Amino acid sequence: MVKLVVLAAFAAVLAGAADPDGAALYREHCALCHDASAQTRAPSPSALKMMSAGNVVRALESGLMKEQGVSLSAAEKRTVAEFLTGRSSVPVVNMPLCSNAKAAFSPGDSDWNGWGNGLDNARFQSAARAGFTADEIPRLKLKWSFAYPNTFAANGQPSIVGGRVFVASANRNIYSLDARTGCQYWSFESAAPVRTAITIANVKGGRPMAFFGDRRGTVYALDAANGELLWKTRVLDHPRAGITGAPVYHDQRLFVPVTSGEEGAANDPKYECCTARGAVVSLDAAGKKLWQAYSIPEEARVVGKNEAGTPVWGPSGASIWSAPTVDLERNAVYASTGDNFTHPDSKTSDAVLAFDLKTGKMLWSRQLLAGDVFSTACVTSTKKGCPENAGPDYDFGSSPILIKLASGKRVLVIGQKSGIVHALDPDNKGAIVWQTRVGRGGILGGVQWGSASDGKYVYVAVSDVSFTEFSIERGKPRILDPKVGGGLFALDAATGEKVWSAAPPAACGDRPNCSPAQSAAVSAIPGAVFSGSLDGHLRAYSSRDGKVLWDFDSAREFSAINGPGKGGSMDGPGAAISGGMLFVNSGYGTWGGQPGNMLLAFSIDGK
Repeated sequence: MVKLVVLAAFAAVLAGAADPDGAALYREHCALCHDASAQTRAPSPSALKMMSAGNVVRALESGLMKEQGVSLSAAEKRTVAEFLTGRSSVPVVNMPLCSNAKAAFSPGDSDWNGWGNGLDNARFQSAARAGFTADEIPRLKLKWSFAYPNTFAANGQPSIVGGRVFVASANRNIYSLDARTGCQYWSFESAAPVRTAITIANVKGGRPMAFFGDRRGTVYALDAANGELLWKTRVLDHPRAGITGAPVYHDQRLFVPVTSGEEGAANDPKYECCTARGAVVSLDAAGKKLWQAYSIPEEARVVGKNEAGTPVWGPSGASIWSAPTVDLERNAVYASTGDNFTHPDSKTSDAVLAFDLKTGKMLWSRQLLAGDVFSTACVTSTKKGCPENAGPDYDFGSSPILIKLASGKRVLVIGQKSGIVHALDPDNKGAIVWQTRVGRGGILGGVQWGSASDGKYVYVAVSDVSFTEFSIERGKPRILDPKVGGGLFALDAATGEKVWSAAPPAACGDRPNCSPAQSAAVSAIPGAVFSGSLDGHLRAYSSRDGKVLWDFDSAREFSAINGPGKGGSMDGPGAAISGGMLFVNSGYGTWGGQPGNMLLAFSIDGK
């Protein structure tokens, strides 16, 4: 008996010695990117603590970190996940369910549907559909809040359709919530994280459908009433293809923007970078592919070798990050593109492209910055893998806005990370009408996620985020500068003239991970413009003179309808306004921002 006890104790010691060390695994496999969150855009260690260990394991097994997880055993994945999150079990989440979960559903007249609230991507809501006026904005009060479980970011644009909120979370769950109370009608779990807006459509001869895409390049169609999966399809076969911009629906067709995750792959000298191209893919309402159009017409070829002797491919990149814009007068689809990842540079990177609505044929291309070849290897300490003569990474992350002016002339307006806003002529092959500088620009600067327009003015928020420390060594992340960045501009849509500008309020004080940068997409109603900031504030500005009408600080703890939650930086999506209510996300735990997991719902006097 004693012998057995000794043997058992010895076996336990051996087992303990064999247990992987979470801290060591993190340093070896994760720290290079996550400790330099500001450069690589990977979530920081503090942000990862808001996840569950199970979600981290899933990311390493089948999510965005699948490649990084290949070299880890199941035990090592679990150990590093528990080290990062500080817990081994998934917290219990109490979701209040709607008592009328089987109630009939149909889209209404006051909807905010998809990313841009219309085919023109103007991010504008009429007075009738908004349900409140600019004069009533100071009376907006929080009505309810919802905490996305086990995640550090709230980066899916809410859609408000038929009295329901349709929204994706970074934890792979899609939710349908009651707009007035926040109770849950249904939820659906996707195979990979989702950050696109949900597009709701009444399909002819069928039921209302909810369309969205995930970060692995799969498009889903759900029954919008009950969340039943109707179909899903992967739009491109490249292993790094992904979808971040919302699919756009028109006349039984979806138009899906496609990105590539290869920009960060160049950090690995063994990776053959890069072969992926951006694309727009058209599907019918049943999921059948009608056409696909690449942002770079030619396929990548081997153009050399890197320092490790690994083949280098090109041209590559020109990802399409944002929702396409549909022009029914020209039967065209417009999409904006990112930079190239490798040489040779293409003529369609950092550009606005026009495709034929029915065939996908490229009608024209207007490049607004040539030679922008960049990868995240360019911001590492060694710069190994960074292309020679690298560009500034001034690509487009926002959708073009199609505006019909009072004169009858039309313009296509889009802001760039360079800090320049461009107006193009969609009726003259994208000829430049005007260009106006609103910011100094930068890798995370200029115009990030999108502007808004009421048809007369274009409302442009500026990021120009800055940092007080610039070390990119492991364990020394950049620190956000609390005094630099931000600003909101009103530009005349016809001429580009600056009508007014609003300087960013000094709200950071001694708050950590704070910046006045205004990266989030802008939304507007008659008389008012809503702009979120990395300082956690959502502000309403007068569209007449830029004065602040209302200010809500979301960077705090909340007692949400489903348990405690936390707000943080506002970035990515903007406010959605419909039926007398305003909905906005709070929390963005990447590149130094304040993590959070909140969906906030406001109404006049909180009623």
